[in-house]
Amino acid sequence: MGIDVTELSSTDDLHHPEAAIQEAQILAAQSFHAEKTFFLIGGSTSGNLAMLLAVCDPGDLVIVQRNVHKSVINGLKLAGASAVFVSPQRDAGSGLAVIPSLSGIEEALQRHPQAKAVFLSNPNYYGMGELLNRYAETAHQYGVPLLVDEAHGAHYGQHREFPRSAMQAGADAAVQSTHKTLPALTMGAMLHIQGNRINLDRLKQALAIVQSSSPSFPIMASLDISRAMMASLQEELFQPALAHARSFRAWLKAARMFLQEAAFTDVTVNSKHDGSEKIKLTSPQRDPLRIVLHDSTGTLTGKQLQQLLEEKGCWAEMSDNVYVVLLIGIGTGDEHMERLRDSITFIHQAIVSEMDDSALNMKRSAKEEVESRHAVWAATELEEPVSFGGGWYRNQPSVRLPLRDAIGRRVAEMVVPYPPGIPLLYAGERLTIAMADEIERLASGRANFQGAVDSGMGTIAVYEEKPGG
Repeated sequence: MGIDVTELSSTDDLHHPEAAIQEAQILAAQSFHAEKTFFLIGGSTSGNLAMLLAVCDPGDLVIVQRNVHKSVINGLKLAGASAVFVSPQRDAGSGLAVIPSLSGIEEALQRHPQAKAVFLSNPNYYGMGELLNRYAETAHQYGVPLLVDEAHGAHYGQHREFPRSAMQAGADAAVQSTHKTLPALTMGAMLHIQGNRINLDRLKQALAIVQSSSPSFPIMASLDISRAMMASLQEELFQPALAHARSFRAWLKAARMFLQEAAFTDVTVNSKHDGSEKIKLTSPQRDPLRIVLHDSTGTLTGKQLQQLLEEKGCWAEMSDNVYVVLLIGIGTGDEHMERLRDSITFIHQAIVSEMDDSALNMKRSAKEEVESRHAVWAATELEEPVSFGGGWYRNQPSVRLPLRDAIGRRVAEMVVPYPPGIPLLYAGERLTIAMADEIERLASGRANFQGAVDSGMGTIAVYEEKPGG
């Protein structure tokens, strides 16, 4: 590849851009509603690490959404920082976890005035999110920046039918995985900045630490190409994908098959931290290009459905024990959508022919299944700061126990079902019965686990404790 070069006088330097890369980043900032944009060649992971290193000194504290990507936890470890976790709220229709309540974030800021930032993940892997204006305003009232992992929303704000981006909502820093929804190479991402709450010199130092000293020029070029395509075609770039999504939803509804789209509703959140009062957010932001499907009969898990689709040549974005997420991109063509419809019809006919009414009565609904996961997060909300100082490299003895024998002990490794890469259990947390139940349920559904040595989760590492400790 002729474009696969190194830092030359004619190619510029990512870590000290003065020419082509600098111009490309300036143009990207204009396109993505930012004041400053940095190219990332290590995905949004590198941006999450850099944001936290830029705002945290060892011992500092950050208000963090409980269900964040594992890179956020690794960033806290590298910074030697602490976190106060705020549990996510639950979408009433699908049972899926969404952004924490505004009141929960504000109460955490009130209780911990020493906090250096608020960190949120919006949207989630299922394309569900919320407009962040009020969250940004609240963070700023307490004098701290709002940091956002917007990995799945690189296209946000680029079409009237898309949700507004974190930058448009007033966030101080946001990472976007350009490679996920725009025509950039894998690992191509961007970090967007606005306002004066982020120390740019410190951020640049952090980026130099977490990014390669030999950055990929093909990845950087693909980021600029993505930006140029949007600038040239504007909303027209996304029109075919949106048309495919609308057409598929209409077909699925009319076909009355066992597969249904997730029953999203207006997000119900607590207006008081103790949950005594609830309100509905009337403008939840959802990605129209993500189609979240489940088997309404409860016969197939999400992972089983994904496997059947793959056997027919249809590749899903991800799946869990209940749902399959389909992402319709700007490269999706008529032939892809026809194959998807044919595959779903074939699977439907095969399932219906083998259905047993008595067996169906024993199935849990999608909502009930996912609510069990949310119950784990809700029951394990961490009211007090959790220190990640010393992190993974601290020399504390640990032993490996069968999962059930480890209940009540502090675990010595992260448990991260992947995808989506959101830690279920952090090192230092005590393993509860609910957590053990959820781990076993995921393992039985053949979930992939990262972070833990025993990928089958039959055992788990726990810290040795003194009697009574």
